Parts: sequence; C-alpha cells; structure tokens
Amino acid sequence: MTKTFASQADLVEKTVSFDRLSDHAYAYTAQGDPNTGIVIGDDAVLVVDTQATPVMAADVIRRIRTVTDKPIRYVVLSHYHAVRVLGASAYRAQEIIASRDTYDLIVERGAADMKSEIERFPRLFRAVESVPGLTWPTLVFERALTLWLGKLEVRILQLGRGHTKGDTVVWLPAERILFSGDLVEFDATPYAGDCYFEDWPATLDALAALRPAKLVPGRGAALQTPEAVASGIAGTRAFVAELYASVRRGVAAGLELRAVYQSAMAELRPRYGHWVIFDHCMPFDVSRAYDEATRHRDPRIWTAERDRELWTSLEG
Repeated sequence: MTKTFASQADLVEKTVSFDRLSDHAYAYTAQGDPNTGIVIGDDAVLVVDTQATPVMAADVIRRIRTVTDKPIRYVVLSHYHAVRVLGASAYRAQEIIASRDTYDLIVERGAADMKSEIERFPRLFRAVESVPGLTWPTLVFERALTLWLGKLEVRILQLGRGHTKGDTVVWLPAERILFSGDLVEFDATPYAGDCYFEDWPATLDALAALRPAKLVPGRGAALQTPEAVASGIAGTRAFVAELYASVRRGVAAGLELRAVYQSAMAELRPRYGHWVIFDHCMPFDVSRAYDEATRHRDPRIWTAERDRELWTSLEG
C-alpha cells in the first residue's frame, strides 16, 4: 500500500495564541501551523500573511477586533505559497502587496501550487470551498517599499532568496520588530521544496543585520527577546546548511535520490526529528537540495502529480 503524505495524518487542531509584541504589533501563532502578523498603525491595520482560507482568516480578524477597530487596509504576502495567501479576500484590504518575484511566481505556478498544497495538507485548508481563487497582488514592489500608517513607519523588504525567490519581510524600525515569513522558523521544519539553499544563509545574514529585538517566524512561537531571535535564526540556518551538506555528500558519492534521502533522514532526525512537520517536509526538501546540487539552479514547479510520484518513490 502506498503511504499517504505524512501531513494527511495530521488531524489535530492547534491552540492559537494572539501575542502582543508592542502597541503596534501582534503575532497570531498556532503551535507550528502557519503564522500571521498584525501591524496596527495610527489610522490602519496591516496583515502579514493571511491564513489558507477566508474562513480561517475570519479567526484572525476576530482577534484583531479585540484590540482595534481601525480598518484593515493592507495585506502583505511574504511569498506565494497557497497556505499563506488564499485567505486574503476575507480582509477586504485596499492593497495586497507582494514583491515582483512573488507576483511572477503566482503567474508561473500559483495554480499548480494551490492544488499541490491542498492535497498535501488538507487540515490547513479548512473550508477550502470558501477560497475564491488565486490571490493576486494589487501593489507590486521592487526590493523595498515604505508605508506610513500615520506616524508608524513600516518597511517592506526583499532581502534575498531563501525559502523562495520572492521572500518578503516586514520591519518596524522604531520598535525593531520583524515579521520574517518562512525565512525563519522556530521549532518547526523549514519547507525547502522551492528554496535556494546556496542563497538562504546570506539572506539570513541580511535579516540578522537588522538586529531585530523581536521576530515573528513563519511557523512557531513569536520570539520576544534578542536571544530568542538569534536562536531562531541560528536554528533555521543550521537545518538548511546541514541538509544541503548531507545531500551534496551523497551527490559527490554518486548516490541516487532515494539513497541520498535515506542518508539525510538518518543524519538529521536525531537533531530535528521532533520539529513540526519534519516527516512531511523532508522528501520535498531533499529533492530540492538534490536538484540544486546537480542540474536545477531554479526550483521546478510542484504539481499534485509530481508530489505523489516523489512521495511514492521515497516513502511508498
């Protein structure tokens, strides 16, 4: 019998936390499920990542309304993945903001990614029938964009490639609070199926150079001290570096993908096996690392069919 995706057996709902980071910043987190960031300015609210469906986004909105009645004017997409963007319509925002590279990825592979992610991880797409279709940015920027929410400065930055080529962070310089998207995870396995392994560490360097005092990762608890921020960045860096090094050793030894995967699982499980979605992410992460170490500098498009073929070949 072919094994189903590890994530399809993940049926337990997570406990949501809504943490106040400052007068202007909140973190919506759920024990390793995708996070949403909230920025409250003098005259408007900005949301960083939307949750996967409008019905799921409604819970974010409900919590926002416990702390402010200001209009939700902006949604920022940290990258193009369906689990981050398909809830956007619920916010009725004036602008949906994304980097040019993220926009291009939606054009190129958004529909395939949507189908792929929904089949891989059905629990994260509760009430998927409420999704009206792909989320399209209304405001596209190149490298950097500054918004002023009254007197609050909000910088929207593309610091480099990592989790995807379009990764975008949101930075509050006055309070040194950073919303990193999936460039940083905490006690959660980075999904690297669309990443750039060789670029990711330098992008983390650029992120760390901002010297965040607090950081909301893509998954995991909000990091509320400089020491916790440093730990989160270091953990993500270590996972990415160790996985890619393991795969490169296998490639140098002439091993095929399945053998490389088995070796990487054995090497990384003792340190990272307890992280959320480890068993789900590793086939996709190793496949992408193998591609990058051999013949595919840019990530190939994941389709539902390719997902199943890979899973069967490595786990079936």
